[in-house]
Amino acid sequence: MPPAYRQLLYQNPDSKNPKSFIFAPMQSLVPNIFVNDISATIAFYQKLGFQIITTVPETGDYVWVMMTCEKVTVMFQTYDSLKDELPEISREQNSGPLLLYIQVQNIRTFYEEVSKFAKVLKGLEKTFYGATEFTIQDNNGIILTFAEDE
Repeated sequence: MPPAYRQLLYQNPDSKNPKSFIFAPMQSLVPNIFVNDISATIAFYQKLGFQIITTVPETGDYVWVMMTCEKVTVMFQTYDSLKDELPEISREQNSGPLLLYIQVQNIRTFYEEVSKFAKVLKGLEKTFYGATEFTIQDNNGIILTFAEDE
């Protein structure tokens, strides 16, 4: 096993063997975000440049949608769609705020367009780590920070 992978090993707490590890090389992370109004969410993210990849159901009132913009993929789902299968997912759950950090190109032009329809929480600014960023809030209260390394 390559040395870099060994750093990703986690000791299996259920094993009596102290050298037993759980290992699964992770490939990607795609958030599945629960929303109250999936139609409004689709419309908002389409304004950001996202396109619908697939939906459930294929037509009619969607309960789940996967959207993508270049290398960024996100899924949105209604609370009601999983209320029986996973009752832990509920509107009342207080899991804290969510911020998605998205790297983009041509941030200044993108900011000019996005600021026309989105609630801007922080305008364009250069950070101490060299990125130019701005932050908005979507129609669900999710915070999106867009950044470009310049």
